[in-house]
Amino acid sequence: MSKFKYKGYAGRILRVNLTSGNVVKEDLSEGLALNYLGGIGFTARILWDETSPDTDPLSPENRLVIATGPINGAYFPQTGRLEVAARSPLTGVWGSANTGGAFAPELKYAGYDMIVVTGKSEKPVYIFIDDDHVELMDASKLWGKTVSATTDMIREKHGDDRIKVAAIGPAGENMVKMSCIIFDYYHAAGRTGMGAVMGSKNLKAIAVRGTGSVEVYDYEKWKEVMEYAWYKMTVEWGELNENALGTYGTPSLVEITSAIGRLPTRNHSTGVYEDADKISGERMRREFRVKRAACMGCAIQCKYLSMVPHGPYKTLTGGPEYETIMAFGSNCGNPNLESIIHANWLCNEYSLDTISTGCTIAFAIECFEKGILSKDDTGGLELTWGNHEAIVQLVRDIAFRKGFGDILAEGSRRASEIIGRGSERYAIHVKGLEVSGQDGRSHQSSGLTHATAARGADHLTSLSCLEEQGYEETAKKRYPQYDYRIMVDPLSPQHKGELIRDLEDFYCIVDSMIICKYSTMWPPIFYFEDVAKIIPPLTGMREFADVRYVRKVAARIANLRKAYNVRLGLTRKDDTLPDRFLKEPMPAGPAKGHVCQLDKMLDEYYEKRGWDVKTGIPTKKTLQELGLDDVAEQLEKAGKLPATA
Repeated sequence: MSKFKYKGYAGRILRVNLTSGNVVKEDLSEGLALNYLGGIGFTARILWDETSPDTDPLSPENRLVIATGPINGAYFPQTGRLEVAARSPLTGVWGSANTGGAFAPELKYAGYDMIVVTGKSEKPVYIFIDDDHVELMDASKLWGKTVSATTDMIREKHGDDRIKVAAIGPAGENMVKMSCIIFDYYHAAGRTGMGAVMGSKNLKAIAVRGTGSVEVYDYEKWKEVMEYAWYKMTVEWGELNENALGTYGTPSLVEITSAIGRLPTRNHSTGVYEDADKISGERMRREFRVKRAACMGCAIQCKYLSMVPHGPYKTLTGGPEYETIMAFGSNCGNPNLESIIHANWLCNEYSLDTISTGCTIAFAIECFEKGILSKDDTGGLELTWGNHEAIVQLVRDIAFRKGFGDILAEGSRRASEIIGRGSERYAIHVKGLEVSGQDGRSHQSSGLTHATAARGADHLTSLSCLEEQGYEETAKKRYPQYDYRIMVDPLSPQHKGELIRDLEDFYCIVDSMIICKYSTMWPPIFYFEDVAKIIPPLTGMREFADVRYVRKVAARIANLRKAYNVRLGLTRKDDTLPDRFLKEPMPAGPAKGHVCQLDKMLDEYYEKRGWDVKTGIPTKKTLQELGLDDVAEQLEKAGKLPATA
């Protein structure tokens, strides 16, 4: 049994060395919990301590970390999410992915807060966790199988269809740089190539069965917190939930974002899609949605199953989500919703990140349109906007690294370097990660989010919804020192540096507890003050009752994640956007004529962070104030700190 004194945690870390076959169970450090809380905080500390600038992302030395937080398994309204992290094969820098479902609570019930995997097995294996029993199992018969087949075979072997399974398909095995890990059929830890890390280690899957529980520090107080949380989720969410996520799921964002000129269309060339109604949440619900679903303990239930009942795209799958519809739909100029649903299913089966896959295909289509690529390059595929047959075929070719798909399997940045001929201009990425479903020209703060996010063009690091959802009163309450009317103006760059800094810190806490971005990002129900009410009665960590302490932990995590990239040589020049957003004015919609005014926002963001504005690097003083003295010392010895530090 673990000697870890705080509640809410399982109190143990599971370490698996695939090279030696050694399995070690160690007590979770109380200092780690106090200083980093869980989830993304845990992964940041592990990757900083146990990898280096010399760690190749696909080498045995890279760590694959799967981390839960204290909220998981405690029946808070949204208790199913987890973090996966490693040095990214796609970007070469900080890599992480977040997903939902029920794997995280199951891992806690089995007795572990975190799994750290290193090494490489000589043959394909999967890790089977059955409470205290942990075993490396032969996965030779699973290699080459799809995710659903793998999941079914593991459950059948162990005689329990309740076992939770995280698996890769052929894309992960083939180390496709945008491959992901799929949890229980369709919950994707999608971004930055975590599936390729598993493939490089000959790790086909991780299966877990737990029969334990999560102990609460102050049960009576925790019941009060739960009543408070469920009230805010079910009553304050109210009509918004029923008319948006609860009814339509994330596809409801298709209509919303197109109306405000923020729906990426034809490789992010514009934010308005003339066929948005053909790929809308309304049409998805009306024609293809089968049933509603949810991650464990969730009151929102935005998940759903969809089905194409007949024809060439006959499919039954989980999703697709808004980002997938954007990537394979509007961004590829493709109004064929059946093909989008099918592409989503293929990505789930092969373990591909739908955002990077769809956006890389959009890059190839624009290159074809511009005459940079021809049929000789594409293996005969006619890559025109809306050619859904070619889009679906490329998904298969990417997963199996077949023909032209082998080039696209490297992601848009590397593919453009291979293709050359000026194609780099059309690779829409930040730090090597394809831009998600927002546009900094029509939503200035999302441009700053994409530019500054540690893992690349990612919206979940710090995206603000205050400007576009009518949350003026929320902005007025949270940021009284600013003119909230300017702050909520999506076309104004003013005050966005402070807004994004604050939200990035908050989301570090959200991704460390771990709860969902719905109720924390959109709508903005919970905030720092709520965290101070939630964590102490659950864990007994009284320090978290002080909002100032919560904010310090948040800033510590954000700065450590940034320091990870600084150690790899990244500076302000890497916190940028493609020229499409900086130099090409939005051609249509409410933001017509606008570009993203990034530099103004960056200066303010760095100033508010206490980072050197010229280099975009945290100062020694800032790191030390956050208790990151060892990090400052390492960066200083490596000559990475700014001269003003």
